[in-house]
Amino acid sequence: MATLYLIPVPLGPVSPETCLPPDTLAAVRRLDHFVVERAKTARAHLKAMGHPLPIQSLKIEELNEHTPAAAIAVLLAPLKAGHDVGLLSEAGCPAVADPGAALVLAAHREGIPVVPLIGPSSILLALMASGLGGQRFAFHGYLPAKEPERSQAIRELEKTARRDHATQLFIETPYRSAALLDALATALSPGTLVSVGADLSLPSQLIRTRSAKDWRGQADTVKDRLVVFGIAA
Repeated sequence: MATLYLIPVPLGPVSPETCLPPDTLAAVRRLDHFVVERAKTARAHLKAMGHPLPIQSLKIEELNEHTPAAAIAVLLAPLKAGHDVGLLSEAGCPAVADPGAALVLAAHREGIPVVPLIGPSSILLALMASGLGGQRFAFHGYLPAKEPERSQAIRELEKTARRDHATQLFIETPYRSAALLDALATALSPGTLVSVGADLSLPSQLIRTRSAKDWRGQADTVKDRLVVFGIAA
């Protein structure tokens, strides 16, 4: 039976060999059908991973936030026809904070085997390095981009962290990361811990956990970086 392989990719412009094990790279090189978030990025990843076939000869279909639900059946068709398929996101692990989850669920409904391959996850790397505790945690994706909704969401997460004794994780795009760190430093209680994980697994990696008050005035630290934030009250 055909298998859906979930293929992690590097979190930035580094050689795949630095963060992907040989078995993951070997699995990628065997495939010629792929479902990806963005075809241009995926072709670059596959070339860097040393795919032996001409990249333009590979069968690559896109699945992103604009893909209608009705298109999932079309993306599933190669699997049902007996072809193994690789699922890639833009960075990190597919189907985690990623639209690829829709294809994974469809595969399960059809009884198609799903195999996750080993590779970097910015969310787990940030949690591991935060010191905030990994026994109980929740991931919330992106917070609201505008005020006052953003600060309200931050205060609600702080309440949840305090009530449940659970680390609260969320991510932000490079162009909004500085504004979010400013909002965290302002909206949270001064002693609430805020962990910043930026450019994880890259040469420019930053991992730092401080109280909210100690992050005040430090927005330039994360400017133009993809950041995973964690808070613990």
